[in-house]
Amino acid sequence: MFDNLPWLIPTAPLIASLICIAMAITRTGRQFAHLPVWIALASSAIASLVCLSTITVDGVDGNFGTIVGGYNWLEIGQVQLDLTLQLDAVSLVQICVVTFVSALVAVYARGYMHDDPGYARFFAVFSAFVASMSMLVLADNLLVLYAFWEGVGVCSYLLIGFWFQRPAAAKAATKAFLVNRIADTGFFLGILLLWYTIGSVTDTSQGVIGRLDYLVIFDALEAIQVKHPNLLVLIAFLLLVGAIGKSAQFPFHVWLPDAMEGPTPVSALIHAATMVTAGVYLMCRMSPLLVLAPDVLMLAGWLGGITALLAALIALFQHDLKRVLAYSTVSQLGYMFMAISCGANGKLMSAAVMAALFHVATHAFFKALLFLGAGNVMHAMGDEIDMRKFGGLRRVLPTTHWLFAIGAAALAGLPLLAGFWSKDGILSLLTQMSHDEARGGSFTVLLYIGYLTALLTAVYTFRAILRTFYGKEVIPASAGSHAHEAPPVMIVPLIVLAAGSLLLGLVLAPTGLLGGYLKNIAHLSELSSEAHGWTVPLVSACLCFLGFGIAWSTTRSASLPKLGVAGDSIAKTCENRFYLDEVYSYTIVRPLEWIAGRMASMDVFVVDGFWKSITNIPGVAGNMFARMQSGLVSNYAGWMTFGLITLLVVALWV
Repeated sequence: MFDNLPWLIPTAPLIASLICIAMAITRTGRQFAHLPVWIALASSAIASLVCLSTITVDGVDGNFGTIVGGYNWLEIGQVQLDLTLQLDAVSLVQICVVTFVSALVAVYARGYMHDDPGYARFFAVFSAFVASMSMLVLADNLLVLYAFWEGVGVCSYLLIGFWFQRPAAAKAATKAFLVNRIADTGFFLGILLLWYTIGSVTDTSQGVIGRLDYLVIFDALEAIQVKHPNLLVLIAFLLLVGAIGKSAQFPFHVWLPDAMEGPTPVSALIHAATMVTAGVYLMCRMSPLLVLAPDVLMLAGWLGGITALLAALIALFQHDLKRVLAYSTVSQLGYMFMAISCGANGKLMSAAVMAALFHVATHAFFKALLFLGAGNVMHAMGDEIDMRKFGGLRRVLPTTHWLFAIGAAALAGLPLLAGFWSKDGILSLLTQMSHDEARGGSFTVLLYIGYLTALLTAVYTFRAILRTFYGKEVIPASAGSHAHEAPPVMIVPLIVLAAGSLLLGLVLAPTGLLGGYLKNIAHLSELSSEAHGWTVPLVSACLCFLGFGIAWSTTRSASLPKLGVAGDSIAKTCENRFYLDEVYSYTIVRPLEWIAGRMASMDVFVVDGFWKSITNIPGVAGNMFARMQSGLVSNYAGWMTFGLITLLVVALWV
């Protein structure tokens, strides 16, 4: 039974998607489109947990896990690629998070989307998205992973632009699709170069990992470096490009906040547990290669640090509640990349991967909780989400208020909640790396960036909840006279997510229930057991409470205290997202549009003009000979005489 059970994880949501497509096309039973998706995602979540528990009990080697056979997908000469699933500590932790959170979001979507005319279409794409993400996580072959990596991209385009009648939604979907395609080009080139260098793209002990082990043990790596200098570094860099595109790291982060134009369940799905964590998952999966390219890992750390701080500053000055959460997601993803960068010290690679996955898991719960809580606010306020237009909603939305508060406290790093444990795990790693002889200075800076970002996170998170649920009660006109708490179908998923936000840190912490299981992630490195006492948790807790104090003191105003002309300029710059969209527009988009316009003109006037002139030749010739057909006998006699004279001249000439 276990041999076939893992295939249920991706195939169940795929079948549900096909059923919903049939409902949408035939226009029958569309109001029940959520049912096959609920059943499919619940089945996938249960199957994921069973696989996790079975592998743990059976004691399967955490390095390579177990391979579940499928069928031959592609065969070219001696190259054979099989569509198989890889179950190990990395993939199983990730797939459990993906399926469980997606199932809860699907339940919530029943209440949020119930009156939408595209109800069946929504659940069809939703389920296809989960199916693609499941295969992305479980694939043991990088080409298969890439195929479903693109499948996730297509589904995200359809979900972000679900309300395509709105120009903003259509533009946001196009922006997300194009930015990710640019980064995915680097990812694909990296896969091809890896195939060329190692001769395999299969992520098993017999494939990439086994080949890398072989290269390290037998010093064959030196031969590759002599023949192709820095080739492995180039491969690692190209894989990083794909990862930062999907996980919205600087400079590819600009697509993610605009993804808020999709329905709120889509925001929770994309921002919490699925698409945006795919880049982090790729870095964890390819850790055996990345550990051989420490400079690339350092680049990942710096990009993560810049992104974390940049997004936190932007979130601090946003007024749209969902955009605050969106930039918070970008910032937390930066934490995950900083965690992975600690693998620059090979002995800490496994600890780095464990810390990144730990934060992926906890972040999925409390960020999904926050987005769905924001959806409840929109549901009650008539789709209004600008925090300047409402306030004091804890009386109107009492249950949502407490659930949202739990998610906000977890995000801010309140002690003993999930976010506190996972964030401190990353800060502890950065602290340890700050003492590294070779790269200690760089990691010291990243550590300070991590602490500053933690403070800013607490400020904008508590400030958002205070502005939304506290102060004078203000109900916008868009809410009418029927502002009320969300129905049970939209509350129950939040309760489950809130329980995860409270308890998941205790379960997944290094000393918790699954902590020892996660330690099996490493392939080429050993987990460091160095301890740092209470310094990091104490500093982190102090920053959380300090952030709350700053938020409390500034919550009465729509902006932070005035700091003079310079301070106002900084605040305006942050509010306008550092004008990065404008910079990209003037330096990339508009020049490309100008080039495209000139190329279009050349196509019309030069290429089309040339071929039109060719096609006009028969017409011109026909018009010339048409004049001979005048109907006058004298003209015909003249042309006959001209023809005879011409023939005689030619004959005499020859």
